[in-house]
Amino acid sequence: MNTFRICLMMVALSVTIYGCSDAQNGEQGQTQQPTPTVSTIILKKQSVNISMDLPGRVTPFKQSQVRPQVDGVIIKRFFEEGAQVKQGQQLYQIDDARYSAQLNSAHADVKSALANQRTMQAKAARYKDLVSRNAVSKQEYDDVIAQNEQANANISVAEAKVTVAKVNVDYTKVYAPIDGQISRSYVTEGALVTGNQSQQLATITQLNPIYVDMQESGAAILELRREMQQKQALPVSVLVNETSNELYSQQGQLKFSEVTIDQSTGSITLRAIMPNPNGILLPGLFVKARVHVGSKDAVLVPQRATMRQPDGGLTVYLVDINNQVVAKKINPIKSIGSDYVVTTNLDSGEKLIVTGYQKIRPGATVNAVPWITN
Repeated sequence: MNTFRICLMMVALSVTIYGCSDAQNGEQGQTQQPTPTVSTIILKKQSVNISMDLPGRVTPFKQSQVRPQVDGVIIKRFFEEGAQVKQGQQLYQIDDARYSAQLNSAHADVKSALANQRTMQAKAARYKDLVSRNAVSKQEYDDVIAQNEQANANISVAEAKVTVAKVNVDYTKVYAPIDGQISRSYVTEGALVTGNQSQQLATITQLNPIYVDMQESGAAILELRREMQQKQALPVSVLVNETSNELYSQQGQLKFSEVTIDQSTGSITLRAIMPNPNGILLPGLFVKARVHVGSKDAVLVPQRATMRQPDGGLTVYLVDINNQVVAKKINPIKSIGSDYVVTTNLDSGEKLIVTGYQKIRPGATVNAVPWITN
């Protein structure tokens, strides 16, 4: 019996000692957990140049398709293909033999009408004297007066034919309607052309200045239109090499935007005018245009410091004065390189967590160290 009591006391004592040992081990485990270390940067507001990169296409400032206005055979070409031509410079000569003959015939008709008019005027004067002496009837006099008026009308018709014939003769000389660089000739000497043909003889394109037409979504265009209303014109640069980010040497201006949004694409067309003295930018060329909106006070947030939320928004973690984690949502207006440009909800002096945010949660206490870029 005594042996049984001794055994129970020894078991109880061992349980007590074991329990105490576990409690001590648990307290030691809790005190040994280190504070998470995160890398941070101090945010600073600065003046950031805001620009928008938009897809664009080069279109000519002026372009004219040279077409014949009369029928005939091309007998001579007066320009070299690809050369610069001036407005009013003769480009082609169409055979004018038929139209010159029509002009001569019209001149002859005018002479005949004038001779007939003089005859009728003399007859009208004679009949006027005869009717006053009752030598001819009043009806005969009225007929002579009518014939005289018809002779005057015939002169007007004949003179109109002369004008038309002169125009046709002049149309046999095909002139340049604008200044610019002319294309290859689509017809050769000896080709028959007509006044209503669809094929142009050549195309003249004015390359300096030149337009760049861009497309932008309807949502982003609101801010851009506000800037245009305030500044009237915004500087525009053209990227000629996206790989090296090389800009075209000349800078243009954004001058115009459409007033309606394309319902099928949800975008709106913008137009910039660019100097092009050397003809580097050619019509039809696809480019990326950079519209310089202006400068704004903003902070640059490294993209690697942001977290994408299920709703598509972006969140960052900050460290407050108590070294505790605080979450904030941001709405960048654009990105520059590897940084987001943020104008709201972040201030200078705030401590942003760049790395190490994956192992922490808002409210946690952290050990913040400066972030060192590679």
